[in-house]
Amino acid sequence: MNFPSFPGSGDAGPGGAGIPGLPVAGARAAGAAAGFDPNDPNVKWLTNAMESCYAKTAMSGVAGFALGGVFGMFMASMAYDTPFHTPGAPGAPGVPGIPGSAAATPISSLPLRKQLAHGFKDMGARSWSTAKNFGAVGALFSGIECGIEGMRARNDIGNGVAAGCLTGAILARNGGPQAAAIGCAGFAAFSGAIDMWMRMPKDED
Repeated sequence: MNFPSFPGSGDAGPGGAGIPGLPVAGARAAGAAAGFDPNDPNVKWLTNAMESCYAKTAMSGVAGFALGGVFGMFMASMAYDTPFHTPGAPGAPGVPGIPGSAAATPISSLPLRKQLAHGFKDMGARSWSTAKNFGAVGALFSGIECGIEGMRARNDIGNGVAAGCLTGAILARNGGPQAAAIGCAGFAAFSGAIDMWMRMPKDED
């Protein structure tokens, strides 16, 4: 008895039709599960584009920006009782002994609407600043690491250590040679530790 063919049914047997409910076997199953042909030129182009240094740098920058925004928002929410003053006031935020200086007012003594307005404004400013810093660091590190990996034609812990060193030195360059050396050592050690932890074999239950 032959059954009619259904999408996703098994290969036709001697009867010439697949049986509903049975998965496709072999290469046809892989192609059907993936939903595209891995040999398609468009798929190959997209894969190569996503693995390029430009794409990795952009994705790391976007991810770092998002993570920095969340981190900055969290840190701003912890600073709940900072001084408040009106920007542009003479001598603000209040300096003893200077006539006309505006004394700082604690946020807790302000009306609720002003407290919320100041809190959201401070939260947005801190989130934006932290997001930009995290995004720049992520993009810089990822781009350098990808370039080093391409030049060495190897994927090992040395790429992360070298990229961390260069990233730390670039970020601390304005502080002089000593600050650049400390930044290089610190970022290299941090990158190496994270890379070693990521490459550790996972325990299988």
